[in-house]
Amino acid sequence: MKKHGKERLIEKKVFITGGASGIGRAICTLFAQEGAQVFIADIDTNGGLETTRLITKRDGVANFQKTDVSNPQSVLESIQAANDKMGGIDILVNDAAAFVFGTVEQTSPEDWERVFGVNVLGTVHTVKEALPYLRDSLSPAIVNIASVSSFIAQPAFIPYNTSKGALLQLTRCLAMDLADDGIRVNCVCPGSIYTPATERHIAFEKANKEDFLREAGEGSFLKRVGKPEEVAYAALFLASEEASFITGTQLVVDGGATV
Repeated sequence: MKKHGKERLIEKKVFITGGASGIGRAICTLFAQEGAQVFIADIDTNGGLETTRLITKRDGVANFQKTDVSNPQSVLESIQAANDKMGGIDILVNDAAAFVFGTVEQTSPEDWERVFGVNVLGTVHTVKEALPYLRDSLSPAIVNIASVSSFIAQPAFIPYNTSKGALLQLTRCLAMDLADDGIRVNCVCPGSIYTPATERHIAFEKANKEDFLREAGEGSFLKRVGKPEEVAYAALFLASEEASFITGTQLVVDGGATV
């Protein structure tokens, strides 16, 4: 694959959930550009295969397996497949997310099970199954994609915000528990980023797209929404050896919106 960066992930073996679109796809393509072998796990087969195609057509190395991160057996099978394909796992990126919005009155038990099953337990499952391989790595790292919703309150966002708050705390606890294994654990907290999930949120709010994006951008110092690639670069930094003394922290990528 033609490299345009510093090739910071040469020979690294990376397992990425949620790589079928949006931020996850941007992370997959950037990591491959930086020299990594990428294994993409996502419930969206068409999107996952498209991300794989985008990487391989540029001579990168990528494989895909349909994965439901809320299902422990599905995660186990994908982690094993990744090890078979790549011969280990050095970096785990948890990007898979369920976007469930609403007030406490509007959300059902099934909504809560879905949002926690993906956003929290999905990360638990991947970390648990990847641990034997991460422990064998010389430079293991875990990067979770959380959100500014992890630490701010937003109207009618209760299920999503609660799950992302749990993911932030999970990141801190994992960083403590896995430090003796030399495994760094950090998270990226994006603000308003334009992705397919943004389109779903606009539809949920029944909002005008241009007005929605303008209002979202006005909330930041930089007066715009972010791009998936801008989050991917933050994940790249935390995954790379450039962040070798960083663990248990969150890197906020929001244009200054929550300062």
